[in-house]
Amino acid sequence: MADTLATHLAGIKHIIIVLSGKGGVGKSSITTQLALCLVQGGNKVGILDIDLTGPSIPHMLGLDGKQVHQASSGWVPVFADENQNLCCMSIGFLLQNKNDSVVWRGPKKNAMIKQFLADVCWGELDYLIIDTPPGTSDEHISIAEYLKDINPDGAVIVTTPQTVALADVRKELNFCKKVKLPILGVVENMSGYVCPHCEECTNLFSTGGGEAMAQEFGVEFLGRVPIDPSLTLMIEKSNDDSATLENGLIKIYTESNLFKVFNKITDRIAAKVIT
Repeated sequence: MADTLATHLAGIKHIIIVLSGKGGVGKSSITTQLALCLVQGGNKVGILDIDLTGPSIPHMLGLDGKQVHQASSGWVPVFADENQNLCCMSIGFLLQNKNDSVVWRGPKKNAMIKQFLADVCWGELDYLIIDTPPGTSDEHISIAEYLKDINPDGAVIVTTPQTVALADVRKELNFCKKVKLPILGVVENMSGYVCPHCEECTNLFSTGGGEAMAQEFGVEFLGRVPIDPSLTLMIEKSNDDSATLENGLIKIYTESNLFKVFNKITDRIAAKVIT
């Protein structure tokens, strides 16, 4: 299995896993923004969505309703831009109806994750970003086991500032240490709210919790990302308008205020991966 995966994923330079022990902290939005920033930096990027019961990546990339094609060598991922620099694979592309529920036990989930890694024609990529569900259960154990001999670059841990979220995310940091998965750093998401009118950022919840937790565990704090309604509007627009401008979501995102914030976080992640 390890030799087969190593051969199949040989064209991928870097593998990053986005994790959080808490649901609702915005892992998929962080995954999407990381991918968009990396593509804007001249990289070829793939996203693997292993959140099998709540796949969000197709919607985040404006790809609702798209389907995966079968080639002689396996599944062809769905491309999100005309230049084919951003592609993704998700169970969301395999459902007849996006509202269908996936009611699977652990073994079937494990088999699907294995198939996503071994049977998708990822080709040559600079980065493969893996978006995960919350928790530290089947999907997380499977991806850690399947990739352990391939040596992924590490995990980006996502949290929000609230104490209840930080308590669950600490468990994810401990999970990474138990499975010997390197931690690239912590991102504090939803850290403040950006007013759509005056662009002032207000701390609706609290701030600084993610940074304090990173210091506690001796890992790098990558930065804070505020809630910005323009991101939601941008995603909804890309889903409603299939004839978006050239490069679609990538071009629109680089013109947003969040791009300026997240591009700095992306540079920190890329620097840790390259070194």
